[in-house]
Amino acid sequence: MHRKSIKGSKSSKLAGKGIVLGITGSIAAVESVKLSRELMRHGAEVYAVMSGDAKKIIHPYALEFGTGNPVVDEITGKIEHVSYAGEHDKRCDLILIAPATANTISKIASGIDDTPVTTVVSTGFGKIPIIIVPAMHSSMYRNPIILENIEKLKKYGVEFLTPKFEENKAKLPEIDDIVTAVIKRLYVKDFLGKKVLVTAGPTIEKIDDVRFITNKSSGLMGIKIAEEFDMRGAEVNLVLGPTQLSSYVKTHHVETYEEMFNAVMSNKEVDIAIFAAATSDFHVDNCSSGKISSNQPFGITLTPNKKIIEEFSKESKSFIVGFKAEYSVSEDQLIKKAYDRLQNSNIDLIVANDVGREMRGFESKTNEVFIIDKTKKVSHLTLEEKEKLAEKIVNIIKKYLNSKEFIC
Repeated sequence: MHRKSIKGSKSSKLAGKGIVLGITGSIAAVESVKLSRELMRHGAEVYAVMSGDAKKIIHPYALEFGTGNPVVDEITGKIEHVSYAGEHDKRCDLILIAPATANTISKIASGIDDTPVTTVVSTGFGKIPIIIVPAMHSSMYRNPIILENIEKLKKYGVEFLTPKFEENKAKLPEIDDIVTAVIKRLYVKDFLGKKVLVTAGPTIEKIDDVRFITNKSSGLMGIKIAEEFDMRGAEVNLVLGPTQLSSYVKTHHVETYEEMFNAVMSNKEVDIAIFAAATSDFHVDNCSSGKISSNQPFGITLTPNKKIIEEFSKESKSFIVGFKAEYSVSEDQLIKKAYDRLQNSNIDLIVANDVGREMRGFESKTNEVFIIDKTKKVSHLTLEEKEKLAEKIVNIIKKYLNSKEFIC
């Protein structure tokens, strides 16, 4: 029952994919249940294979509970290695060795298969993708022989993730980083060759050199859309306002409306442009230098900024998607205001949401949106995690890009 509740709960990026999770005798093996669960949250079916030394650190029962599948801790007459990685249609889609010890890496590089993990790797080597995630003491990782073996395996197409170096140890990277690497390797590459611009986050407008005005946007929705395009093969440029969040995709950090405007207008030659940023609608007309004294009242004049998306649409032939946030309005009002903005901005699609509703929009990990096209057709995406929502938004964009009305 627990498998059904978590499988695909974050996305369907790994739906239908089988992943062999090889676990070796590093203390980082304690993270393997968490790793398997995160892979499952993106739709994967996970099959754990353990070395004898790994069982001294974490019991196979924990992995059986975590994955919902039997754990292979020895190769038997059932020829488990062939079932998972042999030359047949039902084999798994990827072998992930996490954590991988120096011993296991060297054995794989030398063609030795004397543990369940190395035997599965030997069976699938050169036939299915392999990702290896080293975890060991840093002095072991920097051993020139280990580094030579890593480079040797890379030449055969094996992918390695760089460890996290802390406390004289080459530790396992963050779980999310490992999962991202798996997704990027297996996910459909339907935007390969496309250039995509995404804006995200707020901008700030200075009152003086100490104070500023801004909004509550976290940038999460735009970041997840940028990462979705990246995972699907696009060349992505993320223009990101000041936020606590970050992304692994190529990012141009900005603070003010003017910086956002300049960054966007210098990227007009893209195939797709997504304007998810909550760019400042106003700037402070009488911005002061230094710090304004707090001993007396003062006033500020707010002057409307030009809509960046409107300026961009005048000069770019991109497929343009805008975002429209409203606060506590009816569904009909939300759609009408968004459609008006779509027409005024001369764009292709607009994504509308009500940030006044609970668990939607700014500072929330979830959202509910309405996507409106030029014919006023509405696609309603109900409340869910923004990562999963980003996947659906990009799918809708792909559908419109492929339709005749946008090809002609």
